[in-house]
Amino acid sequence: MTEVFLKVENVLENYKTAVYEKDVEKFLSMYAPDIHIYDCWGNWECKGISSWKENVIEWFNGLNEDGVLVKVDINDLVVEENSYLAFVHCAVTFAGHKEESGEKLRQMTNRFTFGIKKVNESWLIAHEHSSLPIDMETGKGIFNLK
Repeated sequence: MTEVFLKVENVLENYKTAVYEKDVEKFLSMYAPDIHIYDCWGNWECKGISSWKENVIEWFNGLNEDGVLVKVDINDLVVEENSYLAFVHCAVTFAGHKEESGEKLRQMTNRFTFGIKKVNESWLIAHEHSSLPIDMETGKGIFNLK
């Protein structure tokens, strides 16, 4: 699937929709082939679209097995852009719901930073960093600070 993202905001809307639909190809369509990701789950970092695809497939398959839909909300959005580069930071809330009943199961909020570049007139994520603040007493991530 070839998507064209004419605005930075279109990339973020695609992110939300692709996660909810658990559509791997739609999700990956917003990433540059040489993507570099620092994720707060599993791997310390991920380099390249094929490596990222493995992680996304595992994530979406797990959601399918558990019968979970994830609604994504983006808050505190800041976008700074020029003609070819954009810097984005925001709080992203992932809320898991039972697919059949819609019952809310869990929710977490991560901090995200995206480096987005324009390639062939379409915005693509070139760098992504997600993080959680850490409780200094327990050493555990704080999932719902906001």
